[in-house]
Amino acid sequence: MKMNAYIAGVGMTRFGKHLELSLKSLAGEAIGEALADAGLESSAIEAAYMANAAGGVVQGQEMISGQVALRELGIGRIPVVNLENACASSSTAFNQAAAMVSLGAYDVALVCGFEKLFHQDKRRTFAAFDGAVDTENPAGLSGTLEVLARKAGVAVDVENAGVTRSVFMDIYSLLAKAHMREYGTTREQFAGVTVKNSFHGSLNPRAQFQQAMTLEEVLESREIIDPLTLPMCSPIGDGAAAVILVSPRKARELGLKRQVRVLSSVLVSGWDTADSDPSVGEFAACAAYEAAGVGPEDLSLAELHDASAPSEIIAYDYLGICEKGQGGKLIEDGSTRLGGRLPINVSGGLLRKGHPIGATGAAQLVELTEQLQGRSNGRQVDNARIGLAHNGGGLIGTDAAATVVSILGREEHA
Repeated sequence: MKMNAYIAGVGMTRFGKHLELSLKSLAGEAIGEALADAGLESSAIEAAYMANAAGGVVQGQEMISGQVALRELGIGRIPVVNLENACASSSTAFNQAAAMVSLGAYDVALVCGFEKLFHQDKRRTFAAFDGAVDTENPAGLSGTLEVLARKAGVAVDVENAGVTRSVFMDIYSLLAKAHMREYGTTREQFAGVTVKNSFHGSLNPRAQFQQAMTLEEVLESREIIDPLTLPMCSPIGDGAAAVILVSPRKARELGLKRQVRVLSSVLVSGWDTADSDPSVGEFAACAAYEAAGVGPEDLSLAELHDASAPSEIIAYDYLGICEKGQGGKLIEDGSTRLGGRLPINVSGGLLRKGHPIGATGAAQLVELTEQLQGRSNGRQVDNARIGLAHNGGGLIGTDAAATVVSILGREEHA
């Protein structure tokens, strides 16, 4: 959908392990920072779109999580919409809020993604991912693994999938092997994604992991499932991110300098795809490019859903960043590293910045906004003008259950 909304302010906690902080306090920190960034009081918020994916499982806060968090800030009476869409929860919140602002329903809307995955009882943490598939069709999951295994030309370990590791790592493993089989992508190229993103993460004070890694360190780390080692898998984490959206009228009233406009935001749900169908990500990206009136060649940077290292290279294909199957070469030649042709995941990505699932999409938009405004100290992309965020969540069939692609652009005003 083509949008007509502006980002007035952003805020974000550091991602990581925050056992001492509550879900509400994480949300409060990010929202307070976003309001201060926008120069607005909380009373200016006309509606709030609050995204949380796992609060019901991990904290027992199954319902009204947004109202509970906002109450701590003295925010009430306004419409509060609670959203859950797996890992795409807060990007979905952004999509819906931007649409309402663009349609003229609100002048000021808050988007906040907040999540606490760490818990003293680790069983709660791991249980959070069990609901991101069709739980009433357990045979469907094994069937999905078998379909992906056939494409990869390998056998599938159905018995251990989701037992000794997240089932999503089995899925990423099979997708990686299929890419290797079809295009000749190597394990070293996949590991190179982590090397690149670890360098970016080392420059980001809000990243969960801030240590740069070498290729040897990534490859020699503990194997989760071939070809993935631990640093090639996104971590669990706690954190929150918030975005304040305003109408063009409100943007003029605030006198915003270095304005960041939402050019487009497209939300697509998964379906039982046929082999001839585009992927969910490709379908969403094509619609987002068309609505924004730009193409991949116009991008200055992108934040992609690198839930695993192979996921980033595979996303290059369906986002049109390279010829299909050639993403590994972009890693080798440094094209997607800071200073390269198209820097990808300059925040460190999910792999290093962290992946508190309900906050991930909003955090991508925080990074893009600060980059487009030229205030990403130490990791600034030169002359950043257009940025893309890609965020997927859950599983339907053999693809994402939900995907959001949003495109932001910088506008200069005296």
